[in-house]
Amino acid sequence: MKVTVEDQSSVKKVLHIEVPADVVGRELDEAYNEMKKSVKVKGFRPGKAPRSVLERMYRKEVHADVSSKLIQEGFLAALKLNDLNVVAPPKVTPPELKENSAYSFDAFVEVRPEIADVQFKGIALNKSKYTISEEEIDLQLKMLQRNLAQNKKIEDDRPVQNGDIAIIDYEGFKDGLPHEATQKTENFNVKVGEGRVVKDLDEGLVGMKAGEAKEINVTFPEDYFNKDLANQQLVFKVKLHEIREEILPPIDDEFAKNLSDQFTTLDALKDKIKDNLQSGYNKRMEQELNEQVFTHLLSQASFEVPDSMTEVELEHILKDAERSFSYSNRTLEEMGLSRQSLAEKYRPVAEKQVRRHLMLSKLIDQEKLTLTNEEVDKGMQEMADTYRQPLDNIKAFYENDKDNLGAFKHMLLEKKALKLIIDSAVVSEVEPAAKAEETQATE
Repeated sequence: MKVTVEDQSSVKKVLHIEVPADVVGRELDEAYNEMKKSVKVKGFRPGKAPRSVLERMYRKEVHADVSSKLIQEGFLAALKLNDLNVVAPPKVTPPELKENSAYSFDAFVEVRPEIADVQFKGIALNKSKYTISEEEIDLQLKMLQRNLAQNKKIEDDRPVQNGDIAIIDYEGFKDGLPHEATQKTENFNVKVGEGRVVKDLDEGLVGMKAGEAKEINVTFPEDYFNKDLANQQLVFKVKLHEIREEILPPIDDEFAKNLSDQFTTLDALKDKIKDNLQSGYNKRMEQELNEQVFTHLLSQASFEVPDSMTEVELEHILKDAERSFSYSNRTLEEMGLSRQSLAEKYRPVAEKQVRRHLMLSKLIDQEKLTLTNEEVDKGMQEMADTYRQPLDNIKAFYENDKDNLGAFKHMLLEKKALKLIIDSAVVSEVEPAAKAEETQATE
């Protein structure tokens, strides 16, 4: 077999592969011999049909099967001969197979880029020192207080005020015609002053009384999340059914008990809030350190990223976005988005993620990092805790899917590589950027 490699770029290659005529002939002979054993041809006993008859009847199918086999085996042999680390299946346009002739085909492949050794020891990192304030705890308590709030109908004959909850029917019109994006909606709850739909609607509701109908001119901002409404001027026909007020419970021991059986006092609830805030800050500190590490790593090396790896990463991002919207019972179309627009927006993000993975993979190989069984078990336990699933379910999932198990182990190795970098870095504790800005503003 003859193989030549054409370099189109550092990661794009074309393999020109030629399978000798004798191999082609042998494969055709084997294919027809196997077919003779199984097919039934009228006028011939089983296994006795002449090859000429089989060729006349099944030539197209046999040539397709043999071509596929020659491409697959030829491609694998070419990879071994040239020690190529491909990152995706090859792209091949199968040429016509001719008897008594060599079979030549081209395979387009992308390979993992060559990356120089990573210099990671002693890099300078800044670690933000976050502290939890009483204001943050109070804010969390007020958010929880809203969850336990009760809505009480206002019996007095008074108009809508900011902070009220208005129960309305509404429909939006453009040039006198119903607008598709603001179809008639009944018994819609609006917390007046929050701008849940748009600010102009809230302002128009103020002063209305129960049973009143009104037309409200509404202008949607240019950056409105629904592109079909952005920068549009509509007339909303609104009918107010009822006004309710929000009754907030006092924040005390009884409030804590009503939230959960695990809290017997308000102090116990505050302690839990502190733990959650600290956990969030710890994750933020970790993310900030990781971002600094990646900035340092990517500044070291310039390399081409295979398109196929970017496409795989981009597909993960798009599916995550679709899942996120589905959890809220919304679709991309309802948000004025499309897969194509999201792909254009997030392609640079996907490429950046691939660069990070490639740099970490290089470091894993460079430092010969491995995982112990205990580290794998710990990683699965953390995943079980995160998703609130029994550990046995997590283990069973990975035992039944070796590809996912390999991806999971590689993720753990990437975390180990990041920890290696941070542990060997020169880390300085600094005031968080947001806190520093607040201090400067006060001064």
